Amino acid sequence: MHNGSATALSGKWLIFLLLLALQFKSGAQTKTLDFFISEATQNSPLLKDYRNQALSNSLDSERIRAALRPQVTGTSNNSYAPVIRGIGYDGAITNGANISALVGVNKSFTGQRNLQSQFETLSILSQGFNNTSKLSEQDLKRNIIAQYITAYGDLQQLNFSKELSLLLNKEDTILKKLTENNVYRQTDYLTFLVTLQQQELATRQAEIQFQTDYLTLNYLSGINDTTIADIAEPQISIAERAVPEGSIFYRQYTLDSLRIRNQRLIIDYSYKPKLNIFADAGYVTSLLTLPYKNFGTSFGFNLSVPIYDGKQRKLQYRKLDLSEETRIGYREFFKKQYSQQVSQLMKQLRSTQELIDQINRQIKYSEGLIQVNTKLLVTGDVRIADLIIALNNYLNAKNLLTQNTVNRLQLINQINYWNR
Repeated sequence: MHNGSATALSGKWLIFLLLLALQFKSGAQTKTLDFFISEATQNSPLLKDYRNQALSNSLDSERIRAALRPQVTGTSNNSYAPVIRGIGYDGAITNGANISALVGVNKSFTGQRNLQSQFETLSILSQGFNNTSKLSEQDLKRNIIAQYITAYGDLQQLNFSKELSLLLNKEDTILKKLTENNVYRQTDYLTFLVTLQQQELATRQAEIQFQTDYLTLNYLSGINDTTIADIAEPQISIAERAVPEGSIFYRQYTLDSLRIRNQRLIIDYSYKPKLNIFADAGYVTSLLTLPYKNFGTSFGFNLSVPIYDGKQRKLQYRKLDLSEETRIGYREFFKKQYSQQVSQLMKQLRSTQELIDQINRQIKYSEGLIQVNTKLLVTGDVRIADLIIALNNYLNAKNLLTQNTVNRLQLINQINYWNR
């Protein structure tokens, strides 16, 4: 019975440990670049702000339509001016009392083209908010990708440091036995031991750097989590190169052109005649004679025709002409800057890729040299100084590879930023 209870208890502990291991494994899942981009775009208050501003413009459009319908208002004005023993306001002015309760209706008549211009203004504003939202999203993605690449480079550096530490620890075991057998001197072993300790410190430093940059990535993405997880290799490639006129950066200059043209039309329509009709009905009395008969109605219209404005219209046209000249200047400068920027980034990318190929070739030679030295170490036919030099050369080459791999990914990120 005692053995059966112990077996059952052991089985429960085994199940508990398995569940704990599965939970730990699921908590330490490898996260991808798409995960952080999705979190960042969902959590960004700035992107939500632009979306709400675009929706607000659609409400303004409905408000303009509502203002075109007849407007009904109710008003009541009541006053009484008593005259006591001949002292009081002049009755010819005050009528003694004024009492009114009216329901009024008025309607403004707006030309169809004028109305279309107002709607076009709101449409251009909405397009501007949408384009600005896309630009902000593009900036956000670029920053997230850049930080992700930095953290990924730290992780690659950390993994390499761990691999090199394992290699040095294996070499340490062999070298320690050879030193005890007087194949190598004690000073040779101590020199190697210092190199091992330096590598362990470098590994710890790489671990701290990865944790710091990973948490910064969480911060930029709006993720409230301090758990450290592995990240996958960023799957990014060069997007198809767009012409300047097709980019979201150029879109703003197109919208500015539409805005200036629409403002010109609005100025023209502001000088058209304006007609407003009104009517009211209700009760108005001074209570002097037959107040019960003072129910009635009235109606009429207002007409406004601009005649002379002191040449303000020409001044407004001139301001728009200056705005258009400024817009064209910025647009042309952008087109030149865009082409130069993308060409420069592409050139840097090609140079970086060539350097990476050269570094990979050097790493193969360094790995071969380390393998030879490791075999000679067992027989005591290699100098410790030569082994350390080979290890340092390999370390430098791998560090240089990591740096240029990160640079290459960052360049692709920059190129894709401009190509959208």
